[in-house]
Order: sequence, then structure tokens, then C-alpha cells
Amino acid sequence: MNKIVRLCLTILFMFCLIGCGKKSMNDIINSEPNITGIVKETTESSILIENENGKYWVSLNVENKDSMTNFNIGDEVVVYYDGMVAESYPMQIKTVYAITLKIPANRAENNKS
Repeated sequence: MNKIVRLCLTILFMFCLIGCGKKSMNDIINSEPNITGIVKETTESSILIENENGKYWVSLNVENKDSMTNFNIGDEVVVYYDGMVAESYPMQIKTVYAITLKIPANRAENNKS
């Protein structure tokens, strides 16, 4: 009887671990807070985006490895994150789940004409 209980608990524990896997890109897009902005500056570890609410340093240490991490100045991007923003200047978003390209820089410039 004791072996059966241990076996059941072990199987339950394994299913819990499997369920704790990374979210898919669709899950992130459908459920996480996001912010849209224009890329103003890039570094190896972050991008500076700007929108009508201000400027944000966004970490490129993205949890979903299917996410884009290479951007050009002028790209319009959508950042999916944990909802936390450090109230500094510029503001900072450190826990980033994914970043998607909304409008590439060259198309954004062409649409302004």
C-alpha cells in the first residue's frame, strides 16, 4: 500500500513539473500585459523604446527564445512583460516574456509620407 501511495505521488509530482514549462508565444500574446513603442536606441542587452507615455529601457533577456531580439532604430515593437515597470527615467522593463515586431523601420518611414 505504501509503495502505491509513493508511486501516485511521484507521478503527480512529474505531471506538475511538466505543467510548469515555458509558455508558448501564443499564450504570451494572449495573456500577458504589453506595451507598444518605437525603438530609439539599441544596445547588446536592451532597447530604448518610446511611446506617448514616455521612454522605456526594455531588457533583451527574453524568456521565450522564439522572440525577436535584434531590432533597428525606428522599428515599432510590442513588448510582452510581467506588468512591472521601474519608475526611473527612462522607465525600465526587466522581466520580458517576448518582443514582436509590429512595423519595421523602413515601412514606418514610408507610411509617414
